[in-house]
Amino acid sequence: MDNPIILGTVASLLAGGATAIGAAFIFFFRNKMSEAVEDALLSTAAGIMLAATMFSLIHPAFETAQELGFSSIVSALHVVLGIFLGVLVLSLIHKMLPHEHFFSGQENVSGVKVRRMWLFIIAITIHNIPEGMAVGVGFGSGEINRGLPLALGIAAQNIPEGFAVAAALLSIRYSARKAFLISTLTGLLEVTGGFVGAALSALSTQALPVVLSFAGGAMLFVISDEIIPETHSRGNKTLATWCLMIGFCAMFVLDVSFQ
Repeated sequence: MDNPIILGTVASLLAGGATAIGAAFIFFFRNKMSEAVEDALLSTAAGIMLAATMFSLIHPAFETAQELGFSSIVSALHVVLGIFLGVLVLSLIHKMLPHEHFFSGQENVSGVKVRRMWLFIIAITIHNIPEGMAVGVGFGSGEINRGLPLALGIAAQNIPEGFAVAAALLSIRYSARKAFLISTLTGLLEVTGGFVGAALSALSTQALPVVLSFAGGAMLFVISDEIIPETHSRGNKTLATWCLMIGFCAMFVLDVSFQ
């Protein structure tokens, strides 16, 4: 499969499909997870995402800009532009769409109350689209060594995330089967971001540094605005911090192993 757009799209689909692996664990652990376990799982996922953002998106964006002939300062400005564009877009989505956090409840909901299931789906979509975009961008650049660790890292962090999402749905009286299906479907939404990211990076080499850093900025927003505040809000800050570090280091080792 030589087409980078197809490769990036398929890779993001497989990475998102890993959500089903985590979601399947609710059939064995039907009782609600403790708050500490929830925070530990999400923090590990955040650490993996953070390392993937730095080592597989932002730093390669800077290197790519330099390879295109830009000076170090101009290359850095390309990266900064992409990061802020990614943060801006995710921030606007965050403010405009009603959604619900994993644990802390509804946000930006007015008028007729939206069913909780759709609030969960919107929230998880906000998380998953930039993840899929990151994978798509990695493969869309045409370098397998850049895309593969990203895909594996995102897949690895989707496993605990899938379990956490399914368990959260289970805790509000969804059946185990329905919670599994919803969690799996939300993971498969990553293919949308994967296609967009792969297409953008494959169609314009000159835009690649900005596209890479855009995906990185979007992921940084999700980590900082959504996941870390959630995992630090219930008295498990130290545990969450250690788990984030473990996830970060695991992704770093995975990334350098493919270089």
